[in-house]
Amino acid sequence: MLWRIEITTKGGYADVEGQTVLSQIRDFGIASVHSVSSAVIYDIIAELNEEEMERVAREILADAVLNEYSVTRMSEEPQQARPHERSSKGRAIQISRKPGVMDPVEQSALKAIRDLGFEAQSVKTIRNYVLEGKVTDEELDTIARKILANEVIEDVTFDIDPPFQAMPEVEYEFNPVTVDILDADDETLLGISRKGMLSLNLAEMQTIRDYFKALGRNPTDCELATIAQTWSEHCCHKTFTGKIEYNGEMIDNLLKETIKKSTEEMNKEWCISVFKDNAGVIAFDEKNAICFKVETHNHPSAIEPYGGANTGIGGVIRDPLGTGLGAKPIINTDVFCFGPPDYPRDRLPPGVLHPKRIMKGVVAGVRDYGNRMGIPT
Repeated sequence: MLWRIEITTKGGYADVEGQTVLSQIRDFGIASVHSVSSAVIYDIIAELNEEEMERVAREILADAVLNEYSVTRMSEEPQQARPHERSSKGRAIQISRKPGVMDPVEQSALKAIRDLGFEAQSVKTIRNYVLEGKVTDEELDTIARKILANEVIEDVTFDIDPPFQAMPEVEYEFNPVTVDILDADDETLLGISRKGMLSLNLAEMQTIRDYFKALGRNPTDCELATIAQTWSEHCCHKTFTGKIEYNGEMIDNLLKETIKKSTEEMNKEWCISVFKDNAGVIAFDEKNAICFKVETHNHPSAIEPYGGANTGIGGVIRDPLGTGLGAKPIINTDVFCFGPPDYPRDRLPPGVLHPKRIMKGVVAGVRDYGNRMGIPT
């Protein structure tokens, strides 16, 4: 059965999410929006009756003090988008995960439903916002795509009740795809990199071509993608390990010539383990040592700030656990560097998020992940 549960804020209580979005809209320079109300929609596939779904809504999804909820059984027939019932009050925006993109709420919701003694097949979420005011179509689109949604991972709809969110059933038969690279010239090589979103430069593509020439065959698309992720900035730190020319000086390896070199030259006796294990270790007292891990995660955070920061601090917590016989995480300290928060929005390259939005997403991502691990952050 298909069920939809909608959670809203009770009258008389502040809609904190709506107020936050309104503040972001005004900060963006859009003055036509007077108020924003928010709701979270849960689309659940489960063989449960209405009374059982009421329990799911009441005991898991809604806060009895702050929230009210509605439970609706949805038709299993293919649905057409229809006008949102509250769109007469303003303009409605719905944000949902793209098909195939993990919904981080799903696993915890499924577990909570099991803890009630029930079973559900899937849980998908939709964020719904109703904006009151004389909002133009252009402003609505800007608010949705520049403030609320990240179109790398999310879909946007306007002024409708969104169709039920369920993972589509896809019939798939593996079909190996080879990429014709052996006789490719420089322009073609760069085109392959762009089309495949490999982010590999010409020298790297030439190296791959020459390697497969020696093998006497073309690579598959999977092989190209594997090489691309292995050679990515995120995995092999090309900036840190590359050659840098600065003020006429050639730095052969930024990491080795700066941080690592100065540490080795100082050769302090309290440096117990540096550049050897998953994290650095320094002496604290006669019985204890301190384990430090630093991670940037700039590129993932620039694409999806919240999730990029989540996985970044996840690595920071993970690596001390894997240093020596294992260290105990006790605190996360953070230093963030962003572009100018007042950078003109009309000067941003296409597809680039504004520094202020990246900042807010990264701070929230680190805060939520670290503190929910029980580690002061």
